[in-house]
Amino acid sequence: MPGSTLPPFPNDVRTHPLLIIDYELIKAGDAEEVNRLWEAATTIGFWYLKSHGADQEVGDMFDMGAETMALPLEERMKFEQGDSGRSFGFVFVQLRSASHLIWPGFLIRYKKAGANAIDATGAILDAVEFINVSKDDALAYPQVIHRTYPSTVNARMENTIAPFVHKGLEVTYVVLNIFNDRLGLPKGTLERLHDMEEYSGSEARCIRSPPVLVKETTKSAVLGAHTDFGSLSFLHNRLGGLQVLPPGHDEWSYIRPIPGHAVCNVGDALSLFSGGILQSNIHRVVPPPGVQAEYERWSLVFFTRPGNLKVLRALVESSHIIAEAVKKQPDRNFETDSTAAEWFARRVKYQRINNRTGPESWAASRGTEHTPTAA
Repeated sequence: MPGSTLPPFPNDVRTHPLLIIDYELIKAGDAEEVNRLWEAATTIGFWYLKSHGADQEVGDMFDMGAETMALPLEERMKFEQGDSGRSFGFVFVQLRSASHLIWPGFLIRYKKAGANAIDATGAILDAVEFINVSKDDALAYPQVIHRTYPSTVNARMENTIAPFVHKGLEVTYVVLNIFNDRLGLPKGTLERLHDMEEYSGSEARCIRSPPVLVKETTKSAVLGAHTDFGSLSFLHNRLGGLQVLPPGHDEWSYIRPIPGHAVCNVGDALSLFSGGILQSNIHRVVPPPGVQAEYERWSLVFFTRPGNLKVLRALVESSHIIAEAVKKQPDRNFETDSTAAEWFARRVKYQRINNRTGPESWAASRGTEHTPTAA
């Protein structure tokens, strides 16, 4: 299993503290724990989640990822993501600058069909390889909803991927219903916006990053600064590397990985639905700190996104709390005139270096970032 024997996270780097939320307590409606979740979601938008009961599913998913990344490059490239703006499939990228290879020796060389920019210059491309599996494909298998997958994915679709997707959705719906009540929305509003039966961009993603082979690159972003596209992310890390830039801060801080704890965060859609009450915070991935940088980094996430046809806008007609929040922010636009599918496709499409025409392409890939120029 990836990451089974790894060095500890160092104590001599800057970290940002997150509240630890007990999933079993919020599921049971514990008032104090629900208050703590609300505090986390409305301040930084990130929190640890313990007692989530997904350890077996997470371990199995990492095994699936390792099996899939071990396939020959020619086989993996049959399932490459492409430049059209869809997410499901493979992404192959390698960190390069315009003049030289920064991380030499990484298995997957840069392919123009698989490169994403990490900032407005377009000079450096990200350094992650990942496999995305659609929630819709996983739950409908063997029926194909969006696309086909490598043999290693198909072999584990029913006994590994679908259980992880179900667990991610279970966690999501518990959290959404808490937010729904706190926002003063009619019962079930947020859950209906994320109906399991409606096609959406929700997906499971297993990510591999190469070890750092050149010391000077340890501060270079592996995945550029961004907010998440959807509503809620359920993340599992084996090594450090995740960093946040909270509002009001001008320096990046690591999020310390804690064994058995997921990291959850709010995405653009929930921030928009809530009129900015729920915080979609900017974050990025850099190489792990200290000796951890010498190891291959694996992470796993389930992204919950609204149904494809749902329009991303503040739910002001349904909640006086949201309406009041929007009134207090006249400088922000909560009317995107965009469906969830359009928002998602735009953000994916214009990160692709093959679609770049200039800095405006990077701007077009942005979401609700409070610091849109950050890298």
